Amino acid sequence: MKAGQLEELQFSRLHFSSLAAGLLLMLAATLYPPLFQRADGSADHTLASLLFAAMSTGLIRGVGYIPVQPVLRWVFSGWSCLLCLLLAAVLKMGGGI
Repeated sequence: MKAGQLEELQFSRLHFSSLAAGLLLMLAATLYPPLFQRADGSADHTLASLLFAAMSTGLIRGVGYIPVQPVLRWVFSGWSCLLCLLLAAVLKMGGGI
């Protein structure tokens, strides 16, 4: 890794869209837990896992943390947050995954 790239990673800025997504998911999970239920009232663990993965990724990337390793950099990226949100939306709308 070049010195300029390392310096850029160390002094990264806030990523407001990811941070907003993480905070909104955190508030939604706290204030409206039935969001994670199926129609029959049972817990939807797949939906909860996807939403909490999006929340975690959004909060981590939102505060400006960018890992050095490429795999972790993708896992904690805004794109990963968006992917988890889209998969959760498909699941919630009844499409299944």
